[in-house]
Amino acid sequence: MTYIEAPRPPHNDRLFTDLPGLGDDRAAFILHRTRFSYLVLNRFPYNPGHLLAVPFRAVTELGDLDPAERADLMEIIVTGQQVLRAAVKPDGFNIGFNLGSAAGGSIPHLHAHIVPRWIGDTNFMPVLGETRVLPQALESTYDRLAAALSGVLAVEKQATRRRRAKKTSRSRPAR
Repeated sequence: MTYIEAPRPPHNDRLFTDLPGLGDDRAAFILHRTRFSYLVLNRFPYNPGHLLAVPFRAVTELGDLDPAERADLMEIIVTGQQVLRAAVKPDGFNIGFNLGSAAGGSIPHLHAHIVPRWIGDTNFMPVLGETRVLPQALESTYDRLAAALSGVLAVEKQATRRRRAKKTSRSRPAR
């Protein structure tokens, strides 16, 4: 009920720029940070676990990011998908960008939506009443995703080491 009864904060065009500076990632629902991007739990999700992948630099178009920022954003999207797969075991995902207000963009700061989906999860509430039904509090969802994140990052680290070792062994001259 806390989520339902809580007032919506006033609209803030700088939300994604301000959020990382709050100093408390759990309170801000920031799940993970990389050099150029961060993953944050959407406060007004379409489904439980709905994540946003956000570059730190405020831009409105993918082409405004430099190649390193674009690569980092794609990697954090993959990490978000892996975390959701481990934590909430969805049947599928909607992953995408709403670029511009005509496409549904409400904050002028590029961000990707990572929405876990389950067979049969569609309902009429968001369409008819602009209301969403969540079976779990955001704090509980955050804790569940944060617990899964450590395992996902450990697997990613091992995979990176294996790729580097394989690359090194291929680049050595044969004797």
